[in-house]
Amino acid sequence: MHTYTARRRVEFADTDLGGICHFSRFVVFMETAEHLFFEQIGSSVHVEVDGKPVGWPRVSLQVDYKRPARYADLLDIEVRILRKGSKSLTFGHRVLRDGEELASGTMTSVCCVLEEGAVRSIPIPAAIADRIEQAPA
Repeated sequence: MHTYTARRRVEFADTDLGGICHFSRFVVFMETAEHLFFEQIGSSVHVEVDGKPVGWPRVSLQVDYKRPARYADLLDIEVRILRKGSKSLTFGHRVLRDGEELASGTMTSVCCVLEEGAVRSIPIPAAIADRIEQAPA
């Protein structure tokens, strides 16, 4: 799998006093869509591998905003795997309202084992990597 689309309505708590979605919420929407992507492939952003907790800390984030979202808008959040490395994934995101792009961005996360207070990058476990494909260019 290389692409997933989540749907979400802009809630009151996502907006400012003018009813416009706060820019920071777009990042939350994108991250939530990633979590749902992992669920779709039968995994999670937090799993155990060989009895050790594994997660996906961010190493890069970039977002371009084009149009505002407003209270009660129904958004589609597209997630694509732009790059699948041996230890990292770069996700491409688009936030759309009725097919119109409101924002786009990329996030790169590294597969890491979290042990004894340390974070150490590891190869993406085969059980996860085998279910993820890089999207065609």
